Amino acid sequence: MTDDIRDQFTTAILSDSLDLVGLRHQVLDSRLRGLVPGSRALGRARTATFEPTGIVDPVHPYDDAIDFIDSANAGDLFVLATAGSNESAVWGELFSAAAIGRGAVGMLTDGNVRDVDRTAVLGFAAFARSARPIDFRGRMTLAARQRPVTIGRVVISPGDLVLADDDGIVVVPQAAETEVIAAAARRVNAESVVLAELLAGSTLRAVWDKHRIL
Repeated sequence: MTDDIRDQFTTAILSDSLDLVGLRHQVLDSRLRGLVPGSRALGRARTATFEPTGIVDPVHPYDDAIDFIDSANAGDLFVLATAGSNESAVWGELFSAAAIGRGAVGMLTDGNVRDVDRTAVLGFAAFARSARPIDFRGRMTLAARQRPVTIGRVVISPGDLVLADDDGIVVVPQAAETEVIAAAARRVNAESVVLAELLAGSTLRAVWDKHRIL
């Protein structure tokens, strides 16, 4: 599989490919949006769970989050589950800078982010429910990492392939990855042919009857 083909994957193409192999519930139903329209991130899930807390550690308030981010690998996509908490932000500019330095490709959360404009300037692909300027110290704690999490009614396990773009977020389980990626590559090639035929004047009926793709 070439990088050129993977670069042409969209959430729509992966969703259709998952449908073909019988996995019809792999798209998050949460409407998480990229901080910048046109953002795209394709990577391996690196998961963490944040939970509310009232405890403030004056000496080590960020240690768990620091270790989680610093131990990331190139190609990781951070997945932060908060059960939709509105207590605080769980991500910001400096976390984004550290993630870029580790070679991570993006971050998604069903919670909040902050430093929206500065994170956008960094060019880091971050997807979130919303934004709040509040620090998570003494409000949220990183309760678990590299365990399966559920966001938008989809279970995301460490290492799963995740694609986020303007249409939404799709999760490809590792067990089905080879089959789904092969189907997606075929669809990329087929759709390029269908698009060319439509632009050249073919009708939708004609291309559907010929290719069975729309």
